[in-house]
Amino acid sequence: MADKKLQPIIVKRIKKAAHAPHGGAWKIAYADFMTAMMAFFLLMWLLGSTSKGDLQGIANYFNAPLKVAMQGGDGSGNSSSIIPGGGNDLSKVHGQVQRSESNEKADRKQSLDAAKAERARQDAVRIKSLQAKVDAMITGNPKLNEYRSQIRVLVTPDGLQIQIVDEQNRPMFDSGSAIVKPYMQDILRAVGAALGETENRISLSGHTDAAPYGNGSRGYSNWELSGDRANASRRELIAAGMPADKLARVVGMAESDLLDTANPRAPQNRRITITVLTREAEERLLGKEHTPLPVAEKHDNPPAGTR
Repeated sequence: MADKKLQPIIVKRIKKAAHAPHGGAWKIAYADFMTAMMAFFLLMWLLGSTSKGDLQGIANYFNAPLKVAMQGGDGSGNSSSIIPGGGNDLSKVHGQVQRSESNEKADRKQSLDAAKAERARQDAVRIKSLQAKVDAMITGNPKLNEYRSQIRVLVTPDGLQIQIVDEQNRPMFDSGSAIVKPYMQDILRAVGAALGETENRISLSGHTDAAPYGNGSRGYSNWELSGDRANASRRELIAAGMPADKLARVVGMAESDLLDTANPRAPQNRRITITVLTREAEERLLGKEHTPLPVAEKHDNPPAGTR
């Protein structure tokens, strides 16, 4: 028992070693990971809210970025966004659209074409209205209605054409003469009154048949005769109240524009043609910048002869 009491008590103490020191690199890695995830989700959101055309433009840009940036196209400023941007001027860094010269020319041409179409539409309305007015005037006037077969009213590409033609037993002028018959005066003055308020200018031409003029050797031919008859008709139109400045030209056509080509000496070829010109026809015939042409020279006493 004494030996047991003297036995020493041994106490074992375990010393714990401290952890090896380390840095915070994992925090940086975690932060990078979270940033990348945020960027990824933002990218997904943007792609989900972008139209198909813009997505194709983005794809084209990454396939050939220099080509799209230089030549334009979808993805480089040609979008449907209300905020324009891009363009082919690479010196501009803010929203900018630079129109090319060809686009401006195309826009100008389109604008001119639209104005021309509108002008043609207005001309067509005026011509149709004038045609109805002339037809009503002829139908409502017993004296004119008697000569209805000699008055031809039709719409042509140049405008409203009113032709007064000869008949076999009812000529407008005596043979070889530029003196207007009384019934022809009635027709011309009624037409002149109807044309007094028209906005369009008027072309007046005289025509003969192909029969040679009897005294052509003296220098007076169907050309002079048709011009004199056109000029005599002009005076009757003005006497009826048609303003003189409405006349764009007064010409003699002789037999150069026959109405009945199968029968060059037919009475219908002897006629007076009054054309209410469209704006396009006026510009084509006289040019945009023009002055009224002088009327045909008057011959008070043309040589006697036959048409």
